[in-house]
Amino acid sequence: MAIYFINRFFYPDHAATSQILSDLAFALAARGHEIHIITSRLRYDDASQRLRAAETIKGVHVHRIWSTGFGRGRLAGRFIDYATFYASLVFSLLKHVRRADVVVAKTDPPMLSVIAGPLCRLRRAVAVNWLQDIFPEVVLASPERAAWWKRAGFNILAALRTRSCRLAATNVVLGARMAERVKSWAPTIETTVIANWAVGEEVRPVPASANGLRKDWGLERAFVIGYSGNLGRAHEMATFVQAFDALHQRFGQTSKVTLPDGRTLQALFIGGGALYEALRAHVEVQGPTWVRFEPYMPREALAESLSVPDVHLVSLRPELEGLIVPSKIYGIAAAGRAAVFVGDPDGEVARLLKAGDAGLTVAPGDGEGLAEALLALARDSERTAQMGVNARAMFDDAFDVGHAIAAWEQLLARLGAPAPDAALHRLPASRDSL
Repeated sequence: MAIYFINRFFYPDHAATSQILSDLAFALAARGHEIHIITSRLRYDDASQRLRAAETIKGVHVHRIWSTGFGRGRLAGRFIDYATFYASLVFSLLKHVRRADVVVAKTDPPMLSVIAGPLCRLRRAVAVNWLQDIFPEVVLASPERAAWWKRAGFNILAALRTRSCRLAATNVVLGARMAERVKSWAPTIETTVIANWAVGEEVRPVPASANGLRKDWGLERAFVIGYSGNLGRAHEMATFVQAFDALHQRFGQTSKVTLPDGRTLQALFIGGGALYEALRAHVEVQGPTWVRFEPYMPREALAESLSVPDVHLVSLRPELEGLIVPSKIYGIAAAGRAAVFVGDPDGEVARLLKAGDAGLTVAPGDGEGLAEALLALARDSERTAQMGVNARAMFDDAFDVGHAIAAWEQLLARLGAPAPDAALHRLPASRDSL
């Protein structure tokens, strides 16, 4: 029995969905499962690059199918990229998948389950949907796009999606709120909750005194408020701006904010995204100047970069609860840092922080409340540090990669793919293996 995963990006690409899938695929292959990846030849951050059409990497058979490469810049080009990927996927599934194989369709590009489901039935394979987000609702939640999507046939797309979820053996979702959302379509839909993860061996708490990045950036005597990763349209920026404005107005300083213990306040945004660029433009024009911006860090530097902040910001627009889970919370917890979540007080992240006593939640639009929460954490270093310790304990208990791998193996066994003896059945590595 072979296990096929479908996603538009895979190793060596560094897109978030690629990294999650790569972690899982390599771990399952190392345990003796026959793992295949059907993916594109593109790189997320550079559509002009083309990867090899077929190779075996760490025991995983990678089949990279053809698609156009217009990239993410224009909506029309993105649709063409999706359409050509779908067409190539049909031929690839018909070529490779056999009876009783397990086919796991992720959600990049959207609506993969609608393509993969019928082909699985034709081949008598087992269909599984792995929902990293929920389409088309996630697009409809964007006010500037809602009217367009209604005209484009939202109800038809949603009906097709729901039918594919009903027919799947199970739908893997990232949290309880997402499971509730999926079950609301039809009570008979089968769901399995497996959260995303971080790799605890890679991301560990780095003390400030040993953190090279903190020294390089001149933050040794600062209380650092951090944001790491994508800051896009699903997230919050206005509340951050309101909080920063409130802080520098309270202290009467735009160049720096000095705390009672002599430390300065520093906001640090590491990453990118549409709102990241908008926030940087706002800060460049209006201040405050104690907000710093740095580009994405490579994976091998995550332990240091995630340990630079004393507290991290996480955000999600409330209307997107149940459609998306901000997976950055797992890396933050792995780094042993507290978090302040700007979003629904009953959201997935808010529930985690409350249950683990690992941070605070502030409602969107409450800039004064966010400023107060950050100042309270800055003034009580012992409490903030303890929240970080609690966060790492929560991570070790539930969100290290090993927990997810075990959950996936249990699911695969239930679907008819028990774990083989890795010592006897390890897949041979090709000359192209890394």
